[in-house]
Amino acid sequence: MLDMQRIRENPEMIAEAAARKKCIVDIKAVIELDQKRRDIIREVEQLKNLRNTRSQEISRFKKEKKDAADLISEMKNVSDSIKGLDEKLIATDGELNEILIRIPNLPHESVPRGESERDNVVISEWGEAPEYDYKLKDHLELGTSLDIIDFGRGAKISGAGFPVLKGKGALLERALINLFLDTHTQKNGYKEVFPPFLANRASHFGVGQLPKCEDQMYYIGEDELFCIPTAEVPLTNLHREEVLEADELPIKYCAYSACFRREAGSYGKDTKGYLRVHQFNKVELVKFTKPHDSLGELESLRGDAESILKALGLKYRVLELCDADLSFASLKCYDLEVWAPGEDKFLEVSSCSNFGDFQARRMNLRYRPAKGERPQFPHTLNGSGLATARILVALLETFQTERGSVIVPPVLRPYMNGLEEIVP
Repeated sequence: MLDMQRIRENPEMIAEAAARKKCIVDIKAVIELDQKRRDIIREVEQLKNLRNTRSQEISRFKKEKKDAADLISEMKNVSDSIKGLDEKLIATDGELNEILIRIPNLPHESVPRGESERDNVVISEWGEAPEYDYKLKDHLELGTSLDIIDFGRGAKISGAGFPVLKGKGALLERALINLFLDTHTQKNGYKEVFPPFLANRASHFGVGQLPKCEDQMYYIGEDELFCIPTAEVPLTNLHREEVLEADELPIKYCAYSACFRREAGSYGKDTKGYLRVHQFNKVELVKFTKPHDSLGELESLRGDAESILKALGLKYRVLELCDADLSFASLKCYDLEVWAPGEDKFLEVSSCSNFGDFQARRMNLRYRPAKGERPQFPHTLNGSGLATARILVALLETFQTERGSVIVPPVLRPYMNGLEEIVP
């Protein structure tokens, strides 16, 4: 959430910045409700001061054996007024909060402007696109011929978008997850966490998934739990409603989780095969940092995710997202896209985002800059490090051979019992 003082001082700027994210904010209603709230609080404080004064007078009257009936009657009216104003304040807070929780984080000043994802800026590329002198297969053809992916049986069990990996496909998936975790814990300095894959409403609200993205989530109503769309949710909420010490920062966590997304409204957009599924595996990176360090920590976070792609030998590019394509909670974001030759296009495999203090405010997470100082809100960051589904697509298509086999990248072979090639 945004700081209310910041909104009071810059209402037009807030509305304009939200509009850049394609969010319409009734900033006039926010200002009016905020003023109404402050007026109520001021009136309540005045009445409470009056009640204190009258209470002292009543006590004095009783000691002096004087009649205090009129004062007692007046104090009852004051107490009734305070009760009515308290109820009015609760209602006003509710109205104001309903608008505030729907105001997105503001784009950082360095973020490029744009109208859609077409205006994202390619800032770097790595690797060379491989050349082939034979007809390429896509990942669906390869998955079928190698007998490692089964969409039909997955659909029988759960429905479309829930593929089954088997044999060397399951081994390859597990190898990717272990490579990601080992790289980030042993080389990049993250602490591994194994979190729940279900989280409550407060946890999803804290990171900004709710209320905006509720229609994209799988919900278990009886238990008031949601299947997590990413391990960002439990990892970031590990310190919800806590006060951290400055010397603890930065905190760096990584976690594997299955991820669940309904993908409502995405029909026709990259829905082929493994490109858009309802359940997939991902290793997530989360950081808690001091505010002045967060932009630099975003760059190192992106570098940590890129290191995996380099180790796998996959061609990729880095995009800086324009304001119109930023997520609700993000103030700055990079996407990593890997080249899939069978699809003849780049596929997003990671988003690395800086949320500023937006999530920390929603979670009431603070840190103490120094002993005796007032706690402040830290900055939170997260990035995919990486999601396996589209990496699997890129690997199969990039390292396929003319005879239909797939060469296993050297970095993965120790995780696949030394296997060098997946053959039909």
